[in-house]
Amino acid sequence: MDKKKIAVKGTTQEHLPIEDIAENMVISKDGSCCYILETSSVNFDLLSQREQEAMIYAYAAILNSLTFPLQIFIRSAVKDLSSYIRYLRSWEEKTKNPLVKKQISHYREFVAEVVEKNNVLAKSFYLVIPFSSYGLGVKSVKSKQLPVSKSKVIEKAKASLEPKKEHVLRVFARLGLKMRQLGTKELMSLFYGIYNEESAELKDVTLNDFAAPVVKKAGGQS
Repeated sequence: MDKKKIAVKGTTQEHLPIEDIAENMVISKDGSCCYILETSSVNFDLLSQREQEAMIYAYAAILNSLTFPLQIFIRSAVKDLSSYIRYLRSWEEKTKNPLVKKQISHYREFVAEVVEKNNVLAKSFYLVIPFSSYGLGVKSVKSKQLPVSKSKVIEKAKASLEPKKEHVLRVFARLGLKMRQLGTKELMSLFYGIYNEESAELKDVTLNDFAAPVVKKAGGQS
């Protein structure tokens, strides 16, 4: 009896709340969207008491000035230093000075030992500006289907999010924080890393990386 190849149509993306990542925004399946801004941080403990108090009051004033919701997202991830170690090894091989070569070798071994014994964590800080699906002006919203066309969602979301983004960039600059909006490719890499923490290097990530079949079964002749 011949057994035909069976490919399960279900994909990993069907289990995610994300419909698409386009136009520098994350689009959820229910029509809600968001901008994500990467921000720098401030070492609060190194500030003097007067500076700390001034920053607390300024931060409180910023929060009181907001007329829309804002989410603070802090992500801790194990930092992959394998590419850096490969760079040191390459630099060591190219160096002709024996003293410099020896110093590079000792430093490379030190970095490798630190990575082996400890999890080197990298913290990233983000501000998320959301757009609710109710802003689309529809009566009912289904959680697994866009209530209107994707182009309409993007149009409505941009009109709502752009002025909010400009306000956030302006007011948080008073705290000395540098912010920038993540682009489409950066958003793809961010969420790929969140859902695939075991992947150390994120190169050329596209939405196709989320669309691989969960199960694919193939059989021969019997």
